[in-house]
Amino acid sequence: MPLAAPHRLIGAALVAMSLVASTPAGVAASPVAASVTATALPEATTFTELRGLPQDTDMYGKLSGVVVHPARTVAVYPQPGGKPTATLPAKQLGSQTWVPVVEARKGWYRVLLPSKPNHVTGWIKATGLKKARSRYRAIVKLGTRQLTVMNAKKKLGAWTVAVGGPETPTPVGRTFLLALMSPKKKTYSPLILPLGTHSATLDTFGGGPGTVAFHGWPDRKVFGKAVTHGCIRVPARALKVLAGLPLGTPVLIAP
Repeated sequence: MPLAAPHRLIGAALVAMSLVASTPAGVAASPVAASVTATALPEATTFTELRGLPQDTDMYGKLSGVVVHPARTVAVYPQPGGKPTATLPAKQLGSQTWVPVVEARKGWYRVLLPSKPNHVTGWIKATGLKKARSRYRAIVKLGTRQLTVMNAKKKLGAWTVAVGGPETPTPVGRTFLLALMSPKKKTYSPLILPLGTHSATLDTFGGGPGTVAFHGWPDRKVFGKAVTHGCIRVPARALKVLAGLPLGTPVLIAP
């Protein structure tokens, strides 16, 4: 599709507002702590850009698999203690917010955040969090256009996929599975799996923030090619396996 000025559209690299998230059963909207709402801080969601927070400097490091979920909105800090600069909501895109831990200190976790700029992190207090460990991870190698999904040391599958083209590359580095979404109407994919990363060259699509995602594609001829607007198009079997992974599962996108 043609690019629009001044903000170029992100084609099939989305999240588009026309999609409806699949909400886990029994999940209700979490109340926001009064101390957090009083500050009117920006939310750490896929729709926002955050400032004053540390970057993930180990872009290709293997994550421990520890993931956390705030039972209610929590404050995000640039370092343990001090003044918060953002908040992390309990839900986004209709799914519970689960984020990977990249560093731990007594009473604190530094986590990957789903906001812009890519690789932004923040510290949250360890209290009031649900904690789990994901044995799963997804690895995308852009050079060979290969996706591999692992359960600990067991390979669940490997597939040839389509990745971003030369002018709209898929962003590299470690990220995570942010949500599970299903289109209202039949589209090119029965499911969309947004990641915690965004295109570095395109801005938006369909009113959404240009979030990069895993999704299917009806024409198998695209697999093995660098032709997308940043998203990773995967075969039907791969999409089914990815959809079964826990939210917060680490995803490594390598050159």
